[in-house]
This record gives sequence, C-alpha cells and structure tokens, in this order.
Amino acid sequence: MVAAPAAIPTDIKLHRKSRLLEVVWADRSDSLPLEYLRVFSPSAEVRGHGGGEPMLVAGKREVNVSAIEPVGRYAVRLKFDDGHDSGLFSWPTLRELADQHASWWARYEQRLAEHGMSRDNATVKLSALGVGKFKPAAPAGRNPGGSA
Repeated sequence: MVAAPAAIPTDIKLHRKSRLLEVVWADRSDSLPLEYLRVFSPSAEVRGHGGGEPMLVAGKREVNVSAIEPVGRYAVRLKFDDGHDSGLFSWPTLRELADQHASWWARYEQRLAEHGMSRDNATVKLSALGVGKFKPAAPAGRNPGGSA
C-alpha cells in the first residue's frame, strides 16, 4: 500500500534556536515544539506497551534535538540532547502529533499540575502529593505524651 502524497512530508526542518520542528506536507506545514515531541515521543519508554496515557515526562522545556536521522522512507529518529533517541517518528505519527497538538498539550499541562510537576523541573513537589499535611509518628519506644 502506498501512502497518499499528503501523508508524506516534502521537507523537515529543524529550527534549534526556536526549538521547533517544521514538517512540510503537500497540503500544509506544521511547526511542532521540540518539548512537545519529546514528551509525546512514540518510544516504548514514554508510551509503554499498552494503551492509556503516556508516561508523564517533566522538565523538558529547554530540550533540543542534536540530530535527525532518516529511517527508511517512512520515519525519522530524533536524537534529543537529553539522551533520548529511541522513538521513531513515522509520517502518520508526525501527522497525528500535529493534528492533536492543542488537545494533547492541554491535557499534558493539566497532568503536570495534578502531579505537582513542571515543564522546567522534573522533580515532584511533595506538597502536591499531600506530604506535610500529616504529623509524623513518634519514634519507636517513645511516649509522646508522657514520661518514658
């Protein structure tokens, strides 16, 4: 089966300074932020082997791409400067990422907030997990209300 011409990019341009990947199709052009591509990488590391939402990847606002490698005539491998390079971005995957950008990005930001995470830092804020809202138990062997 041969892919329709609109479904095969005519050009792919990396804009490192603005951190965008421009994908030119016969019928349109899409500019995809590198951070978005990294956190929605089609790799098993991010997507897992089953359905459901992808793993939540935080702290990638400043990520860039160090290389783009063609994979046959059907995909590219993006080598991110944080070492991630295991996802193959097939033409249908790039098209889907472009088509779903607004809704998937909104859900991603919502999930970050729900988990106390940020685009700038991969560390979870303990307050978002309820830490600090309880009193620790007294050490073993101690009576917190009286004499020992």
